[in-house]
Amino acid sequence: MQDQETPLSPENKAAPELVENVADTGAETQTPVADVPGIDTLPSLAELLRQAELNAAEHHDAWLRAKAETENVRRRAQDDIAKAGKFAADKFAQAMLPVKDSLEAALATDNATLETLRQGVELTLKQLASAFQSANVTEINPVGEKFDPNKHQAISALEADGEPNTVITVLQKGYLLHERTMRPALVIVSKAKPAA
Repeated sequence: MQDQETPLSPENKAAPELVENVADTGAETQTPVADVPGIDTLPSLAELLRQAELNAAEHHDAWLRAKAETENVRRRAQDDIAKAGKFAADKFAQAMLPVKDSLEAALATDNATLETLRQGVELTLKQLASAFQSANVTEINPVGEKFDPNKHQAISALEADGEPNTVITVLQKGYLLHERTMRPALVIVSKAKPAA
């Protein structure tokens, strides 16, 4: 069986508090809290507010500095991108200058023979190939390869022996820049002969 508490009357409810208060009012039990060793006192609300304001000011200052630094980094990155775009062709242009010099020298020669002109053009072509190589420009010459629409542009198809859709003639070479097609090769592809 459970013990049932009897409700206290309003006078009885206040009675325990009075007893406690009476017990706590002894002169020997009331000592200032600050005098008791080992007990920390809570700072005043004004002190807490001052500390919170100082912390907020420090955090705001740190936030402003971080925001300014982020803005500076963004601006520098934009400047670097603009310069990279503006001067991207610098290395390739430097490699092309000797090619231009060679062509101008060939045109400036008055009594050049056909053989000397041919040798000059071959040297100039080697300079151009070297410039292309340094810029990662690769030539596409797909004779005998399977037709690839990503790298080749078929101009026509001719009946031929062998596997259909094979490049049989290259009309104009194509070029890749870092494995991306700059210009597709213009080609003629084979098609199957009709059944007899």
